Amino acid sequence: MLRDRLIGLVTEILAKNAIERIPAIDARLSEVGLSSMDMVNLMFAVEAAFDVELPAAEITPENFYSIASIEALLTRLGVSAAS
Repeated sequence: MLRDRLIGLVTEILAKNAIERIPAIDARLSEVGLSSMDMVNLMFAVEAAFDVELPAAEITPENFYSIASIEALLTRLGVSAAS
């Protein structure tokens, strides 16, 4: 499932920062412990994990606000969990 893979990516980045928790899907990622560099790493991880190139216009704070917003972005771009 798309959401499960996204949760895994976020949790992995949080673990590198010694934060051992799974954020709620609508939690603001910057408030659960992701720094601006972590957000860049998350963007690259999403592109690699789902074999997609995110259009520059879509790389916005709103689209990377939460797991749910990233999931919505990928859905709009036609990405599926099987990607």
